[in-house]
Amino acid sequence: MDRAELADFLRTRRESIQPADVGISVGQRRRAPGLRREEVAWLAGMSTDYYARLEQQRAVQPSEQILIAVARALRLTAEEHAHLFRLAGHHAAPPRDRSQQIEPALLRVLDRLDDTPAMIVTDIAFTLAQNALATALFGDETSYTGLARSSYYRWFTDDSARALSPIREHAIHSRLNVAGLRAALSAGGEDPTATTMVDELLRRSPEFASLWAEHIVAERLGDEKTVIHPELGEIEFDCQPLYLENRAQALLVMTPRAGSNASEKLRLLQLSTLV
Repeated sequence: MDRAELADFLRTRRESIQPADVGISVGQRRRAPGLRREEVAWLAGMSTDYYARLEQQRAVQPSEQILIAVARALRLTAEEHAHLFRLAGHHAAPPRDRSQQIEPALLRVLDRLDDTPAMIVTDIAFTLAQNALATALFGDETSYTGLARSSYYRWFTDDSARALSPIREHAIHSRLNVAGLRAALSAGGEDPTATTMVDELLRRSPEFASLWAEHIVAERLGDEKTVIHPELGEIEFDCQPLYLENRAQALLVMTPRAGSNASEKLRLLQLSTLV
């Protein structure tokens, strides 16, 4: 149980909820942001003193039933719920097996994709395999070693990683990468690689440290992505991950965004791989 992290997580989530979101009327004298401790305790069906001790790092390990009640009161997402359980020393599900062995089912699908960029990635953003178009677009991401194998890590430590994205999207990518890493850490148990990555990023990147302190946690699902190619310029994609059942690996497929000129640029990129 990590009492300090648990207390900080509960506080940040409590302060992020507006009273109106949970049906509580706002009085004239309310000054602090979000909910009060007594309001969370009431919503969770527990004493104010017990909830206060959780935020003050004075409580013994809460039971799973207590955590479920707190998660419901704070309107936590599934990823935040898993994170809460991990901080309290429980696991809502068995830890993920982060084997570096590529799952054959994903590899079979990747082998059939030759007209759109695709890659197999782990939940901590290690690239395990790429097709030719993905390599032409991003370079060989399987060649990195150590923590640099993770695109999460490179985003905060390597300027060349950011050069692939327009500056206007940097802030949102930073938040998504932090949220994805925290979700993976919560779901994966005490994984030494993920833990070391967090420690190194806290030491090396003030931006990461600031975002990490916000306790944002969410698996990065399908989203839009703009990639800057040195010759073709900006190419707009829709990204869709196909997960394994345990979500430890995913096949990430990038398709041209409708209404953009991405399809034409992708055809040019494909021709370059045939030369």
